[in-house]
Amino acid sequence: MRLQIKNIRIIDPSQNKDYAGDIFVENGVIVSKLSGAADEIYDGSGKIAVPGLIDVHSHLREPGQEGKETIKTGTQAAAKGGITTVFCMPNTKPAIDNAPAVEFILLKAQKEGLVNVFPIGCATKGSQGEELSEIGVLKKAGIVAISDDGLPVSNSLIMRRTLEYTKMFKIPVISHSEDKELSKNGVMNEGKSSMVLGLRGIPGQAEEVMVARDIMLAELTGGYLHIAHVSTAGSVDLIRQAKKKGIKVTAETCPHYFTLTDDIVKVFDTNTKMNPPLREQKDVDAIKQGLVDGTIDCIATDHAPHTSEEKNKEFDLAPFGIIGFETILSLVLNELVDKKVLSLSQAVAKMTLNPAKIFNLEGRGSLKEGSIADITVIDPKYSYEFTKESIVSKSKNSPFIGRKFQGGAVLTIVGGKIVYKA
Repeated sequence: MRLQIKNIRIIDPSQNKDYAGDIFVENGVIVSKLSGAADEIYDGSGKIAVPGLIDVHSHLREPGQEGKETIKTGTQAAAKGGITTVFCMPNTKPAIDNAPAVEFILLKAQKEGLVNVFPIGCATKGSQGEELSEIGVLKKAGIVAISDDGLPVSNSLIMRRTLEYTKMFKIPVISHSEDKELSKNGVMNEGKSSMVLGLRGIPGQAEEVMVARDIMLAELTGGYLHIAHVSTAGSVDLIRQAKKKGIKVTAETCPHYFTLTDDIVKVFDTNTKMNPPLREQKDVDAIKQGLVDGTIDCIATDHAPHTSEEKNKEFDLAPFGIIGFETILSLVLNELVDKKVLSLSQAVAKMTLNPAKIFNLEGRGSLKEGSIADITVIDPKYSYEFTKESIVSKSKNSPFIGRKFQGGAVLTIVGGKIVYKA
């Protein structure tokens, strides 16, 4: 298929370019010109083309928890949100700790997925934290990183061996930084709000203790460390200092950590319950500063679907997690770009160029000639209300339901194929 996107503003951080022009796609690749007449022409007047968004942290729940989400419904939601590539975490049932499990994900995604799906393998067998997975076998099967996300690798020796072993394969270890003893039985951030509400708190130090440990182990081993869902000012500072020392550490945060504070929990809406929990305003400010100065490299969703039945419980009993595919781009535009925290190019780099570099995704995260034609088209004037009825994901657990947004994805192209059009 030959596709032309004409009269569009093109922002490509990989080339440090921001200009008006046309994009040509042929045989799934971006080309300088088409070999024949275009099969489809899309008028991009007033819109912006950026490399396809890459979400490095999500939960597609398949296999084993298809009542919450499937690869099919999850990738449909991702496409609507302008995401062309998703990484799926391995805490499925059974866990992704062997080659057949990886192959199942890849085959299912090829058959039913609308966007690219890259599996992340378990760091330890069954994510039990006791014995290393066969990381070389998992890498050969197609994983892009390893993690026990949802659980930390609590044993420091096991984490050391994980960082040492993955160096051979040049893949990052994604750390779910949580000291389970410090966070035990907690359901929200420990602070003034938790005291007023009478809910058990999770101190910021539960995250920071493990961030500090893993940074030390990355320094010791020379391994590649990626810190997931950074939520506290202390974590940002630890990562900033580690980068200054030249330690191989990168980090991500999620839109809810630069958008919401623990004040919102006062309504006891379980859609405000996530792990790590929403923190205080000083943490939100530090997250934004970390994005500005490059301490935080990526913005990811941590898309964690749960059924209404699971979430419709007392706050203490409801599971942690919210969905995020369909709101990430609009939240970044409204909270970071419109408020002049980041330029549009800087914000786009956090969701395209940087993830592609960190996780070695050749041919992605760029609009230069020869790149895979993963493209997201943004309409800054597209306004909508995010309603429960409009959600494509199988689950509806979002704290942003009812919020009005300005700006979002109106066209998503994966491998040269249009997979979503508003």
